Amino acid sequence: MKRTILFIAILFIGLILIGCNKEEVITPEDRLKEYVDHWNSGDYESMYQMLANDVSQEDFVDRYEKIYGDLDVEELEVTYSSQETNEDEEVNWDEVESMVFPLSVSMTTLAGPVEFQREMTVVKEMKTVEDEEVMDWAIEWDAGFIFPQLENEGTIRIKTTEPNRGQIFDRNGNGLAENGDVYEMSVVPERFTENEEEEKEQVAEVLGITVEEIETALSASWVEPHHVVPLKVVPTIHDNGLEEAVNEIPPLTYQMKTGRVYPLGEKAAHLVGYIAPMNADKWEEVDQSIYSENDLIGYRGLEQLYEEDLRGESGVQIIAESEGQEPAIIAEKEVQHGKDITLTIDIQVQARLFDELDGEAGTAAALHPQTGEALALVSSPSFDPSAFLYGLSADQWQEWQDDPNNPLLNRFASTYAPGSAFKPITSAIGLNNGSIDPQEELAISGLTWSKEGWGNYEVRRVSESSSGKVDLTDALVRSDNIYFAQQALKMGAEPFIEGLQSFGFEEDFPFTYPIAKSTISSDGDLSEEVLLANTSYGQGEIEMSVLHLATAFTPFLNEGNMLKPTLLMDEEKGETWKESLITSEQVAIINDALRKVVTNGTGSNANISNVTIAGKTGTAELKLTKEEKDGQENGWFVGYTEDASMLVAMMVERIEGQSGGSGYVAEKVGNVIADVAQ
Repeated sequence: MKRTILFIAILFIGLILIGCNKEEVITPEDRLKEYVDHWNSGDYESMYQMLANDVSQEDFVDRYEKIYGDLDVEELEVTYSSQETNEDEEVNWDEVESMVFPLSVSMTTLAGPVEFQREMTVVKEMKTVEDEEVMDWAIEWDAGFIFPQLENEGTIRIKTTEPNRGQIFDRNGNGLAENGDVYEMSVVPERFTENEEEEKEQVAEVLGITVEEIETALSASWVEPHHVVPLKVVPTIHDNGLEEAVNEIPPLTYQMKTGRVYPLGEKAAHLVGYIAPMNADKWEEVDQSIYSENDLIGYRGLEQLYEEDLRGESGVQIIAESEGQEPAIIAEKEVQHGKDITLTIDIQVQARLFDELDGEAGTAAALHPQTGEALALVSSPSFDPSAFLYGLSADQWQEWQDDPNNPLLNRFASTYAPGSAFKPITSAIGLNNGSIDPQEELAISGLTWSKEGWGNYEVRRVSESSSGKVDLTDALVRSDNIYFAQQALKMGAEPFIEGLQSFGFEEDFPFTYPIAKSTISSDGDLSEEVLLANTSYGQGEIEMSVLHLATAFTPFLNEGNMLKPTLLMDEEKGETWKESLITSEQVAIINDALRKVVTNGTGSNANISNVTIAGKTGTAELKLTKEEKDGQENGWFVGYTEDASMLVAMMVERIEGQSGGSGYVAEKVGNVIADVAQ
């Protein structure tokens, strides 16, 4: 028994020793797996070392890196299928010369996904190791493993189709930002006469460039005497002297090309914005996988706000080209042109309001008061949006920077003290919460009023009531600050704040275009009595945008509901933003009073013959302290038509030099409504 156990133990140990001395066999699949692992990880150097055929490193490593890099190859996945073998039958690898494996390759490229299948052959290779021949395996390769279309060699070409930028239209299909004809101003060297230096100076002057820029363009290596040498692109050659200059300066010429055109120019520049070449700061902000450093991109306004929709996506084809063969498309992504945008804006109203401001610092907004559609959003003064695209001179930029009226400031997106144009809002809040009785008459005497404890501060009004008593209608018609200050103090800070919040103060303004939210005070509090009193008539620290002020008048034309303003034609119209701010009976009281403001009050300059207008004037005093008695003033008027077809709010800055104060603004609004109201 012991001898049997000993024999078995010796036999077992012998088998273990034999197994330990047996060399590990490398199979074709082992080598293929290693090769595929290198491929998936992008280790082309290691792949190159495993090739059976004679291929230069440049044709292999460098080519993989360049092609995969140029095509932005990502998510590369290479797999193979194992060869079926009989597990019970030992393979004699000495008798196997090669094995073929099905291979699958997938990846994403800048033109979309690419997938292909090929068969890869692994061949036997004898190597000399320490003076002994050792069997190994190597990969048979050709360029078809980069892409099958390259099997017979050849090159890769990328063809890009640029998208057309989407256009921006007004409600009637009129262009605000279009892809139209522009003029590429050029010179032809051989057309210069003996007065070449003088002609260069003339060209520089009419194009707003320097002689040095012209000479740099002419010195380019490609320029021949008969070539047309581009200098500057301009949106038009009419009405700016260029058409005459082309006829008078022999070397000057032009070619038509497609570019971005802004038909309304400065009249809609703040709303529409502009496109311009990518600058360094913008380049750091954008997705660099989408843009190139030479792209045009939207700046300001709708061009920036809707950049993603407007720009579209380039079409891309990856094409394999081999001598004697038709080009083969490896992958293709169709071009997606930018989306057109149609606004509720009416360019007739937009242009008319801008022209009426006549270069003065100010802003205006026009709404259809029963649909909420924005018909105009104006900021004055303004700038030429084409200048940023077609060449902004240093002098022009400095002029804009130095202009005290700041033409680069978008006033319709900013907030200001609304002055007495705010009083109908205070009226609505007081009527709704019951603190204001429209029939109640307050006994008020004199042009100033102060409460005990206010020190030297007084509330001022511009006129006295003939009877010495003031009700709501009289207070609105004569714009009586004292009446509204007393009503606000009676109402109290908290109910007044709640009423303001019900009108959308201290919350984001619900509009497609970013508009600064309106604020009650620096901290949202009105606990100080003087601040509460001043806020009631649109002074203090309260600030509103011109569009919010216009929107706040829509309850008077929609049975107490304040509409949500819209800018895009495909937005839902007539939606309520804030409901039941005032009853129908109270609406009638305010509408009657605001009509009397125009027929017999501070807004009489808006009392025109062909359209019935109601509205409210406002003068916001720009004082540094509450003790200051005099200061600059902003004039306001909000007016709307009796048929509720149009509502316009306008503000003109620093009107102290104008006779009539806010009546000056009322006249402007009346002029516009008379011209454009339907």
